[in-house]
Amino acid sequence: MHHALNSGQPFPRVDVARLGGGTLALGRPTSADWQLIFVYRGLHCPICKGYLSELEGKLPQFAATGIEVVVISGDPEAKAAKMVEETGLTAPMGHDLTLAQMRQLGLYVSIPRSEKESDRPFPEPGLFLVNPDGDLHMVDISHAPFLRPDPE
Repeated sequence: MHHALNSGQPFPRVDVARLGGGTLALGRPTSADWQLIFVYRGLHCPICKGYLSELEGKLPQFAATGIEVVVISGDPEAKAAKMVEETGLTAPMGHDLTLAQMRQLGLYVSIPRSEKESDRPFPEPGLFLVNPDGDLHMVDISHAPFLRPDPE
């Protein structure tokens, strides 16, 4: 059974490895009052690449409204770095989201159809907006790569 997070509840404490070193503390922004967390499927997903490229152009707007944007996936560090290279994304990037963390966030999890796709289970898209009190203000999770909010 799938258990999604709900708006208004405290966002769970989840820390993930940050590309370039250190950790990303999900739900606890460091550069703004709010935090917007984008979860993408992985480097294997062409729809995710397009989405993250589009998101890059919106980062100044989010920053101007007091929202820190972070992006995470279950990809290992090398694949996360390749995604940044291919999309030009400058938002903080988290990697190696574990299966337990995916479930803690209420994400749908897919099993790869082949090793070409991925060598591990991966999360389907999710978006979480966490307010300054650490509560989930908005949540959008999907069970398919093409169902996600427009960054605009």
